[in-house]
Amino acid sequence: MKIINFQDSPSLVSQYLAEMRDTTIQNDPLRFRRNLERTGEIMAYEISKHLNYTTIEVTTPLAKAQCPVIDEQVVLATIFRAGVPFHQGFLNFYDRAENAFVSAYRKYKEKENFDVCIEYLASPRLDGKTLILCDPMLATGASMELSYRALITKGMPAHIHVASVIASQTAIDYIARTFPEDRTTVWVGAIDAEINAHSYIVPGLGDAGDLAYGTKD
Repeated sequence: MKIINFQDSPSLVSQYLAEMRDTTIQNDPLRFRRNLERTGEIMAYEISKHLNYTTIEVTTPLAKAQCPVIDEQVVLATIFRAGVPFHQGFLNFYDRAENAFVSAYRKYKEKENFDVCIEYLASPRLDGKTLILCDPMLATGASMELSYRALITKGMPAHIHVASVIASQTAIDYIARTFPEDRTTVWVGAIDAEINAHSYIVPGLGDAGDLAYGTKD
């Protein structure tokens, strides 16, 4: 499994991530959503460098031009609800992609004990396609794995790109154990060392869904 950590080469992602972490900026949900979206756009571009291309001939007003174009069917998948603006960033660039959506949530038994539940899946067939599975926060890896298991009931993709804004080292290790090693690439804005007793990433940025859309009951 290949891991690409944007923290290793500071870029605009570093700036957006600093703003998403900053409690003095987090009170602006519009900016938080836009930073998620812009991070998705940059990751979409970087992933595009690793896709397969074929050359087609295009007629211009003056002559014929040989143009490389993506030769893979991309499927963008996200986990509700924090993943929606992040997903939009990818969709802004992969405008011809198919899309898939998964509802994965924590069902608490008690304060620090929960199960991850899947309630909803909408996906095209995935056989032989390129799956980009994006969710801003990769805390334990359990939601990402269960979402992946749900998605592959629609067929096995040729390659899986897992994209997150922040991941814990625990989650990275978990994905390495549970995703197919020979066909998975993980893209992450930063890797934080810890998760706390509530399975939130530390230092992380808090609850991405609440920051993007408001608190839930």
